[in-house]
Amino acid sequence: MVVTTSRGDVSAVSQLIEDCGGRHYSMSEDNYKSLMQRMGNIVHENRGAFLSCSEETIRPKSEDIRAALNLVLCGRRGAGKTSAAEAILGQTEFPSVSNFIRVCSESGRGVWTLGSLVERPALCGKPQEEVMKESLRCISLCDPEGVHAFILVLPVGPLTDEDKSELKTIQNTFSSPVNDFIMILFTVESDPTAPAVVNFVRNNGDIQEFLQSCGGRYVVLNIKDKQQIPELLDTVDKMKLRPNKDKLCSYTTETFAFAQIEKIRKQEENITTLQAELKDLRAKSIISCADEEQSPECLRIVLIGKTGSGKSSSGNTILGRNEFKAASFKNQSLSVVRKHSCSKRSPSRVVDTPGLLTQICLMKKLTRSW
Repeated sequence: MVVTTSRGDVSAVSQLIEDCGGRHYSMSEDNYKSLMQRMGNIVHENRGAFLSCSEETIRPKSEDIRAALNLVLCGRRGAGKTSAAEAILGQTEFPSVSNFIRVCSESGRGVWTLGSLVERPALCGKPQEEVMKESLRCISLCDPEGVHAFILVLPVGPLTDEDKSELKTIQNTFSSPVNDFIMILFTVESDPTAPAVVNFVRNNGDIQEFLQSCGGRYVVLNIKDKQQIPELLDTVDKMKLRPNKDKLCSYTTETFAFAQIEKIRKQEENITTLQAELKDLRAKSIISCADEEQSPECLRIVLIGKTGSGKSSSGNTILGRNEFKAASFKNQSLSVVRKHSCSKRSPSRVVDTPGLLTQICLMKKLTRSW
């Protein structure tokens, strides 16, 4: 841009103005706001490109200009979340506390810009209400864009029960959509490409099963030299295109709310299903008893004998419970008593009859009355 300071003829510099794309401002205009606007237009037209000390124009491609990344660091206590945060931020003033830490960074890492970095305390073993509150809070700290990656920090070594529980807590709390945004960050203090480290991550059965449960995405970071930070941010940037390849994607408070609604809906469906199954079981239990009565496999037993011989007691023994009442000759009922059993054993129906002498007396009495 050509800026002239006099009111005279500018024809002497007309060729220069033309070579500069016609960008010209005369100080005689006395409008400095207009000057700043014109310079701002130059920056906009060049898409933020600048001239380096080597006089080579660095012009990033439009597809390489990426939005800020919002990260949430997760993991059990002692997993190294704070060290990982310090490595990502490139500073050592990141405090080590058990509460939430949110850092907003305006500095870029290559073509990436770090928006929010949240260190979330371990949730494993905490009450469900506290887990839900802290989970909602960590997402809210990344509003309005949302969380681009939940980074589970693990030291390179055998998995602990706390590591497994922490991942399960994340998946249960944020529901299935969170699986598209989880990645594992293994931390070491040596060369991450060393054979011992590579073989452990690739060949350990527990590690591989653990990785597959969260999409298989991982980066091994040397927290001392921090050379793998671009790889980490590039992996997160690729995750932003999942599951839709044509637009950015993140886990927002709205995603969290819909996940909880869906979870409640499924619970209600399960309760309704269980209630229906219970009702069916009760109905089948009643029907099965009636079927067993009529089934050809049902044992039909008639107890015959004189009064006091033990017919009622024998019937109770067969049924496995007290259904018949033993009676003396005087109090003997003249009716036939029938009982059945629906036990897991062979179904049976037992009929207790009055004593034979009682039946004879009854017939005589009835004959005289006729």
